[in-house]
Amino acid sequence: MSAALRVENLNKSFHEPEDFQVLFDISFTVNKGEFVPVIGKSGCGKSTLLYLLSTLDTDYQGKIFINDQLLTGESQNNLARFRNENIGFVFQFHFLLPEFTVLENVMLPALKLGKLSRKEIEEQAIDKLRQLQMDTFAHKLSSRLSGGQQQRVAIARALINNPTIIMADEPTGNLDSVNTGLVFDIFRELSHQKGITILTVTHDLDFAKNADRVIEMVDGRIKI
Repeated sequence: MSAALRVENLNKSFHEPEDFQVLFDISFTVNKGEFVPVIGKSGCGKSTLLYLLSTLDTDYQGKIFINDQLLTGESQNNLARFRNENIGFVFQFHFLLPEFTVLENVMLPALKLGKLSRKEIEEQAIDKLRQLQMDTFAHKLSSRLSGGQQQRVAIARALINNPTIIMADEPTGNLDSVNTGLVFDIFRELSHQKGITILTVTHDLDFAKNADRVIEMVDGRIKI
């Protein structure tokens, strides 16, 4: 298997109000098509790690490779383009625009990328919504959906640019057990049938235990 994500000796410190190291020599690999949760107690550094891997924070020591491309040291413009083309994001709070329809929300990242016509993007958005059984809600305002429905729309939005990797931060944190199970099934299908790599930070051990493997963090380090 080839690596979708490779991390080498990642260290991260904060400097305000005083110097404080939060990540210590983090090294691991996630293969293409793997579904891997990162677990650990609150404050262990797992969300900080995901923020670095997403390339949104570039203040660290070490190296991050995605799809065998070294991203460490790249310019902000290059990183922004790389994110749009290769990474889909799903968060605990779905961050849908309430005044936009479901379809418009899903289309936004592709419109920003600007590689396809609006008609092509709309067709792809409908297809992603269909995969998540949300296409019948396409023209409904996102604010009119339930929490579980909104999270499925957020996953469709993350898929619109056909990313090779999805990074999710507590994606089931606001969901009940039924919708949590649904999100798990969606992620497993995306990884095993579509070959999309899923890396998700979670405190939900029941959610994590049935994934391909689990990375556990303790006090800023990976537990061996």
